[in-house]
Amino acid sequence: MRFWSRAVISFAVAFSLLFPISAHAAPSLLEVQAKVRDLQEQATTAAEGAQEAKVELSKLQKTLVTVQQQASQQGASVDALHKTIGAIAAQQYKAGPLSQSLELLFSSDPALYLSTAGSLESVTRKKTADLRKFSVATQRLTATSLTVNDKVSLVKAAQAKFTKQLAIANAKLKEAEELLAKLTAAERERLAKLNEDQENADQQNSLADAGKYGAVSGRGGVAIKYALQQIGDKYVFGAAGLVYWDCSGLTMRAFQTAGVSLPHFSGAQIRYGKPVSYERLKPGDLLFYGIPNSHVSMYMGGGKMVQAPRPGKRVEVIPVTRMFGSKPFVGARRI
Repeated sequence: MRFWSRAVISFAVAFSLLFPISAHAAPSLLEVQAKVRDLQEQATTAAEGAQEAKVELSKLQKTLVTVQQQASQQGASVDALHKTIGAIAAQQYKAGPLSQSLELLFSSDPALYLSTAGSLESVTRKKTADLRKFSVATQRLTATSLTVNDKVSLVKAAQAKFTKQLAIANAKLKEAEELLAKLTAAERERLAKLNEDQENADQQNSLADAGKYGAVSGRGGVAIKYALQQIGDKYVFGAAGLVYWDCSGLTMRAFQTAGVSLPHFSGAQIRYGKPVSYERLKPGDLLFYGIPNSHVSMYMGGGKMVQAPRPGKRVEVIPVTRMFGSKPFVGARRI
């Protein structure tokens, strides 16, 4: 009994040294750490939203350039046809009120009328064709111009969404920084040491798990091998290697080495490949979390997955679960 009392007292003293409690019931370092992690997770969700807008913006900008080039070509065609129509109008004006066909009809030389009528009909047909071409080209240019205006509006909307989501992500990180700034220098140092020790331990465990990986064939096997080689690299918003990564950047680049092109956004990657149930996962399958989807990892077998999780973390191997932080599992895909 006396032994347990001493043990409890020793534990309490050690805990109080690491996590002192003030008279005003200030949050402990563990509570601060948990809050910071939650804010970083929220920032990651917003950052994936920004990545979605960035991918969409890139597609829209390419489409806009194509449509603008089309409009430019159509505009040049309309200008050329307009000159042709202008020439026709000028000819009609010079001919006066009596058309060339009537002049021929009342000519005193019937042979002249008969010899010229055929060529006159040919000229008339060409003028009619030119007028029709001008009308069609003008209509196409008008339609393309409307498409350009529409795409410009979509580009502006995508830019606004990207800016907004990135601002939310940065605001969450700033909130985390402000929370840390309320700690004393000694508390910040202890918390930094605690985080560093945890990261080092996680990295060692991840490397040990990677060492047990039994290589599998196919695209998934190539992707997993690449992802495991990045263990220890840091998470950075929007990064896709070769030193820093975000979640979808890692999976995108990993499958790129296997010859598969994926977009840099988890919400888009979930539409690739074929769906797989949680109970039938195989190495190389992508796992998606969050509503809306905002995180992706890769199953490596043995109940483990490799991922780039959030700010402040490194690429790691962790057990597969139906919840990643506050984000529920929403599906898996086999690429």
